[in-house]
Amino acid sequence: MSELTVIRQSPDPEHSHQQRGRAPSLTERLRGLGRNRVGALLLLAATLTAIVWANIPSASYAEFWDTHFSVGVADLQLDFTLHALVNDALMAIFFFTVGLEVRREFAIGELTSWARAVIPMVAAVAGLVLPALLYIAITSGSGQEHAWGIVISTDTAFLVGALALIGPRMPGRLRIFLLALAVVDDIGALAIIALVYTADFTPWPLAIAAIGLVGVYCTRYLRGGRGPVYGTLAVIVWLAFLASGVHPTLAGVAIALLVPVYRPKRRDVEHALDLARTFRQSPNSEYARAAANSLRESISINERLQSAYAPYVAYVILPIFALANAGVQLSPTILAAAVVSPITWGIVLGLVLGKLLGVFGSTALMRLARLGEFGPGLTLDRIAGGAALCGMGFTISLFIVDLAIDDPAIQNEARVGVLAASVIAFTLATVIFRLSDAVRPTAATGLTLVRPVDPARDHIFGPVDAPLTMVEYGDFQCGFCLKATGSVEEVHRELGDRLRYVWRHAPLTRYHPNALAAAEAAEAAARQGKFFEFERSLFADQEHQLPSDIIRRAEELGLDVDRFTADLESAEVTQRVQDDMLDAEAMEVTAVPTFFLNGRRHIGPYDAQSLIRALERTAPEPGPA
Repeated sequence: MSELTVIRQSPDPEHSHQQRGRAPSLTERLRGLGRNRVGALLLLAATLTAIVWANIPSASYAEFWDTHFSVGVADLQLDFTLHALVNDALMAIFFFTVGLEVRREFAIGELTSWARAVIPMVAAVAGLVLPALLYIAITSGSGQEHAWGIVISTDTAFLVGALALIGPRMPGRLRIFLLALAVVDDIGALAIIALVYTADFTPWPLAIAAIGLVGVYCTRYLRGGRGPVYGTLAVIVWLAFLASGVHPTLAGVAIALLVPVYRPKRRDVEHALDLARTFRQSPNSEYARAAANSLRESISINERLQSAYAPYVAYVILPIFALANAGVQLSPTILAAAVVSPITWGIVLGLVLGKLLGVFGSTALMRLARLGEFGPGLTLDRIAGGAALCGMGFTISLFIVDLAIDDPAIQNEARVGVLAASVIAFTLATVIFRLSDAVRPTAATGLTLVRPVDPARDHIFGPVDAPLTMVEYGDFQCGFCLKATGSVEEVHRELGDRLRYVWRHAPLTRYHPNALAAAEAAEAAARQGKFFEFERSLFADQEHQLPSDIIRRAEELGLDVDRFTADLESAEVTQRVQDDMLDAEAMEVTAVPTFFLNGRRHIGPYDAQSLIRALERTAPEPGPA
């Protein structure tokens, strides 16, 4: 085994644990958190506005949304109401972004690994089936049993926004679990809309849609001008779905599933950086366009479209949808009818109780059977809170109310049920999360290593069965981690084979923009058996960790560069680093380096002698001979 490190720098004793760089929580680092919170608040505001508007006697809520207008040329005319325009056209854009997320998760996200995917997939299916069965049982004999689709789906916007508002401390792994669950949940809801709530089906327009979708797939091979081509084909496919009787919003999903998604290739990023450097040296519009185009092209179309459309969906489309669909009348007569309506109770119990039992019950059974990969922080009490939040069916529930029920009076009862279920689910989740936090006091959080050392998973220097264990959470661009390498080497020299040292990743991405890429590069090197060699090279030159520097290091270490580059783009490498980051978040590791000695968090100086004394003091008792 090669040396652990060749860097011999002692830590500065004046810098204690509290004086190191502070890492933002993973929740802060996950993209879109602020948008989700604001989007959920806008959705709530639009819902309340719709309810107030619908209950003002002098206002004309229904008449406004029933306004007709026509679009077309000569004999080719499309007649819409404002309500239909929102539900058929604007919501197609919403479902398009849902399809983009589904495509991404199965290509490069959480659903690429069976061990990771099985838990949210099973939970989502149970959360689809049990609410539907509960609704059918309660509404049996009412004539509205076919409207069971109202209770099947969770509103992702409200789910994520509510989690940001009321979720537990450090909810990173729970958030990822719920997002993966919501993706599978959306797939199920979309399939049910297509198969169950499609009326007046005419097959021949789907042939035109199929040709348009082939065109969408082939558009990726165009060298330029892809945007107008995508837009034109999208309109054609949408019109073909509309003419077929299949709900036109599903056109958005079909198009999104054909949009390419991939991780940025390091060579493309390096080329973009070279062009940016050229522009900096010689500023002109030609170099600026070249650099901007190269940087844009290094990111997949899927992710570019998600970034472009997400603000419009969160801030415009979903609030307008709520304004057009949440306008339930709440007169004493209507409320009295809703209280005794099996439709209302079927929806409330289906969403609140069915989702809670389906998601939580199936997950608890999988944990008991040791199926799938849960990870530290994804505890049953937190899953229970997330399962309660899944009862907020709002968007797709209101959408299916309009598809499944024709009687305006029963539609009102159903909308009352959807709104009541969302309020109850939110309140129930708040109580569960507060109780969960109460049993995990902040002072005790993170004192114990949440994921035991695993020789099959961890990067270990020293004998795997050594009696003393030092685990470091660190960042390859952190100056304090660099200084700590001298301490680690001295500790290893004094304790010898009595010590096993483990490195885990906790990159401070807010302060060190290249730290995450460096961690992934070290993981890619580990797949060729050279993790610690790559670690030494990163610490030896912290100022040069751009893509070109990373590739150069791989060449200098004799790695198979093609394999190394492919591993850098793999989901496995990304998830391996993310796992360490989520573990660090679960233990509230907010500064690096952070050491865990024999499974207990080390608080205080990390010079070699302090670490040795702490290791000896916390050493496990020797077992019987």
